[in-house]
Amino acid sequence: MRDPNPPAPDFAIEARGLEKTYRGDRKNPPKQALKGIDLAIPRGSFFGLLGPNGAGKSTFINILGGLVVKTGGRASIWGVDIDADPRNARGAIGIVPQELNMDPFFSPWESLEMQAGFYGVPKAERRSEEILKAVGLWDKKDAYARTLSGGMKRRLLVAKALVHAPPVVVLDEPTAGVDVELRRQLWEYVKTLHAQGVTIVLTTHYLEEAQELCDTIAIINHGEVIACEPTPQILRRLDKRTLVIAPQQEFATMPKGFEDLDPHLRADGSFALNFRSADHTVESLLDRVKAAGISIRDLKTEEPDLEDVFVSMTSAPR
Repeated sequence: MRDPNPPAPDFAIEARGLEKTYRGDRKNPPKQALKGIDLAIPRGSFFGLLGPNGAGKSTFINILGGLVVKTGGRASIWGVDIDADPRNARGAIGIVPQELNMDPFFSPWESLEMQAGFYGVPKAERRSEEILKAVGLWDKKDAYARTLSGGMKRRLLVAKALVHAPPVVVLDEPTAGVDVELRRQLWEYVKTLHAQGVTIVLTTHYLEEAQELCDTIAIINHGEVIACEPTPQILRRLDKRTLVIAPQQEFATMPKGFEDLDPHLRADGSFALNFRSADHTVESLLDRVKAAGISIRDLKTEEPDLEDVFVSMTSAPR
């Protein structure tokens, strides 16, 4: 007999050897979109799934959502195998797609009620009012979806993904085309969901969002996972730092003697020295600055951000 209240799994999503090859045609050869993906997303995490266009992110998400049939490997959602028990696996996940696909003649209220019906949520347990208020669409609940702005449509997609209270929510580029204020409101709500124990999986081209929000980040490139680490650890992968010196005197050109540090003047009069911590210490660089007769008014160091790491890893030769 199935346990009606099974223990929560260690991993919200787990994929082992997941493959997908799209069959070609007369004009296009077969394309292997996923090449044996191994990925384990911990329960309760705020997980970033990053990669350039065509890397395989959407294929991975669409396999989980039942929109694409995998070629090989296995995957489970909330401990439920997507092949052995697809209905319960799909019921454990809510996916907010990139595309603004919705029926233009349904209102937000009707869209949520219909979506809840698809998932078999009894009328007494539906939370359409609560969800529409949470995403800021309650005042538009009776408007045709076609009359909503792009940002409102994006929030409606988020609302539809939440009607069955899934323990896992996948946000596929959720803030594309959303203005700054709406983006802030959306993230406040998503943070609230995460604080309630919902596992969040985010794909985004706004790398600063991933760096701020995600506790763990995986990077996919050419259908393969090339990194999967806690965010602070993945940032340390790029051993690159910048020492910014604000001198007492102004320089029209960069002082000599720092050519090995990719030096350059900045608009505010400071100059930047780039170095690897494996090769130089800040103290040794300051000794060189002083030896060059430069008086220091102020200084700071800059660490690499996620965009630096992302570009470095995905642009490396295969």
